[in-house]
Amino acid sequence: MGNGQRVPRDVVSVRFHPSVAKVDKNVFLGCQLLKEVVLNDCLKKIGGHGVFAGCKSLERITIPSTVTDIGDDVFAGCINLREVVLNEGLEKIGHRAFSDCKALESINLPSTVNEIGNYVFYRCSGLKNVELNEGLKKIGRGAFDGCISLESITLPSSVEEIGDYGFLGCINLREVVWCEGLPMIEPSTFENCLALERFTFPNISSRLEDIIQAGQVDVQNKIQQCLLGGIQWSRGRGEIYIPAGRYTCGSYTRRRDRWDLVQRHFCRIVKWIKYYEMKEATTIFELALWNAKMDQVEDNTDSHDRDASRIEVPGPVKDTILQYIDL
Repeated sequence: MGNGQRVPRDVVSVRFHPSVAKVDKNVFLGCQLLKEVVLNDCLKKIGGHGVFAGCKSLERITIPSTVTDIGDDVFAGCINLREVVLNEGLEKIGHRAFSDCKALESINLPSTVNEIGNYVFYRCSGLKNVELNEGLKKIGRGAFDGCISLESITLPSSVEEIGDYGFLGCINLREVVWCEGLPMIEPSTFENCLALERFTFPNISSRLEDIIQAGQVDVQNKIQQCLLGGIQWSRGRGEIYIPAGRYTCGSYTRRRDRWDLVQRHFCRIVKWIKYYEMKEATTIFELALWNAKMDQVEDNTDSHDRDASRIEVPGPVKDTILQYIDL
């Protein structure tokens, strides 16, 4: 029930009373026999520093949906923690919260999480599967440093910032997928990711293919002119990608120069795609307005021709128009 009560170091099982709203720091620090923890549904914050740090026997934990904040070092050093269930409602995970959880194999961040702290999964050597959902904005410094089992990561379009050394030493990371554009990142973010082959941008590639299918073939020449700084476009696979090897090694200054070049030219590609999307959407919209005006002419003598002239603006075009109206 809290209230400053001392917890025996040999405790094996803990169940939180419904009255507990916050856990104090270091309460279960070093309880190496603690194997079972049941958190109550009224708990709002596990904010105390190192609450369960060093609980080497703890194997699983479920965070209630009422918890909005997991504090620093809360589960650090729980080397046998294999299963972590995070529920919608959680907003922030503090620095080093799951560092050195070597048995942890997968993590699914709810869409309500907008920030994960520095070194939050530091040296989680067994972590293979990471699901980051839309809503995440910031990935802290060294967040996945030393996650040597991680092979692929998909970054949501909502991500705005990735701290330096974010994926340092992820030696088996092969592919990074950005769901939208290329956020500003530090050149050290993917340092020593020796297996990293490429960064891909499926949404951007899909939009480019749609433009070409719509008949805007000259966009290909424009895009080719932008393909500098190592950016490549595979039309057959329908993807724009950056070969990774040349950007993840070398001196810091050289990596900085390379990433700056890539980011500049990638922005140029996105601008051209937006231009052609707007051009195509405007043309079809104008045809729709013209057709609507024809339908209003009462003395049109050939109703068959009128029916043949009708055009329905496709849903994706409507969405594109609304997107640029919002801008």
